[in-house]
Amino acid sequence: MKNILLIVSFLSFSFFHSQEQVKSVFDVARSGTVAELKDLMKNNPDIINQTNEQKYSPLILACYRGNTEVADFLIDHVKDINYNSPMGTVLMAVIFKGDLKLAQKLLDHKSDINKADSLGTTPLIFAVKLGNIEMVKLLVKNKANKNLKDNEGKTAFEYAVFSKNNELVNQLKN
Repeated sequence: MKNILLIVSFLSFSFFHSQEQVKSVFDVARSGTVAELKDLMKNNPDIINQTNEQKYSPLILACYRGNTEVADFLIDHVKDINYNSPMGTVLMAVIFKGDLKLAQKLLDHKSDINKADSLGTTPLIFAVKLGNIEMVKLLVKNKANKNLKDNEGKTAFEYAVFSKNNELVNQLKN
């Protein structure tokens, strides 16, 4: 009887241990590693181009969560770097995190610098609203359209004036 209990315990432990939950591509994007991502891609190379129930791509999630290593890898491998989720594009996620290096990499990979979200907010307007002067400089240097208006009919310059931040205003003058 003791042996049977021991065998049942061992089998139960083995069964539950082998049933460890595998991370989804979205979990890996948020807080995983490139190695974990590559493992997932072995079974399905296109897994990195899927979206979750909330319509977020792994790249957008990696950028919003600041998982730079994974985001950097995904920038080089996804099909649509300009995918627009309900929260905007990948570039907007990087602007939200204030990551100038990833922003430049996205721009180097032909990220659409003027693609607006559902509210008409462009990356430049978003950077101005966040008060991120260095990001505004980067976007202006890379030819962001300063004349685009959001759904409220306001440009980045108008938001800068409203913020009363003279440095932001000066970056958008001309």
